[in-house]
Amino acid sequence: MSALSHLRAFQALDLAFRTGSIKAAAEQLAITPAAVGQRIKTLEDYLGIDLIVRGRAGIRPTPELAGAMDHIRLAFEELGRAADALDMQTADEIHIAANSDIAELWLWPRIGAYRHANPNTKFCINGEGDVPMRLGAADCEIRFRRPGDSEAGATLFHDFLIPVTSKLNLDRVRRSPDQLEFFPLLHLDFYKNDPEAVNWPGWFRRHGRRKSAFNRGMRYQRLAPAIDATLSDAGVVIAGLAVLQDHVRSDRLQLPYSVATGTWTSFAYSARFRESSLARPQMRKFRDWLLAEAATTREGLDALIASLP
Repeated sequence: MSALSHLRAFQALDLAFRTGSIKAAAEQLAITPAAVGQRIKTLEDYLGIDLIVRGRAGIRPTPELAGAMDHIRLAFEELGRAADALDMQTADEIHIAANSDIAELWLWPRIGAYRHANPNTKFCINGEGDVPMRLGAADCEIRFRRPGDSEAGATLFHDFLIPVTSKLNLDRVRRSPDQLEFFPLLHLDFYKNDPEAVNWPGWFRRHGRRKSAFNRGMRYQRLAPAIDATLSDAGVVIAGLAVLQDHVRSDRLQLPYSVATGTWTSFAYSARFRESSLARPQMRKFRDWLLAEAATTREGLDALIASLP
């Protein structure tokens, strides 16, 4: 096991206990919970001992790990301080930890324009890009969170959820006298923590179109794979238009029902910037650009909704 793998495993352990769960640690690292679990399992196999006890109350360190936790925590605090001290030497690097769907569907498609205007800037988004991922905290975190949370940061935009499908399936839905009664549904868990986000059972209770088997169909944790399946004619999914505007405007995605059947999320995509990173002019320029892109997205979404029947 390499020294870097050791560090990543200890980082996963530290974040799991700081945040209270494997899932929350995964969100901080912008990887899947399974990947966090694998990092920890690899370290357990190397050491030959268990490190985490899982129970109804959450996770806790085993007795073997408990005695080392203070050292691990202090070590990563020192690494954070070292990263801060080195920031000014890597002024042209911007490290971003983002929700994987917003990174794939919204951020990466826009980064090219920023690079063109700022050719010396190097990006690392979720470990990919021009420079390797560092162990210290990211310069910017982009998440889907409840506005007002202590870690929410600057609100970028809310989303508007509505059924979408492919052009082929739009024709099928409209030709069917039973509408969605026997039509394949795609279920998306991405928005499930948002109390205002509607799922298929809730949508059918409000709008009809189906009388049974509300939960039947393929289920997806992430937005991007669900949209890929939709574009491949797999069914109809309830998804957010904010990051799918280009798909709708190009007619790749179709709306089988009126815009009146859509609902706004109460959660929003938000960006939190590390205070020490904002001491760098390049980082302040990126922050201003990101917020301007978010404003353009909000305006575009409002205009799209206004144009829909």
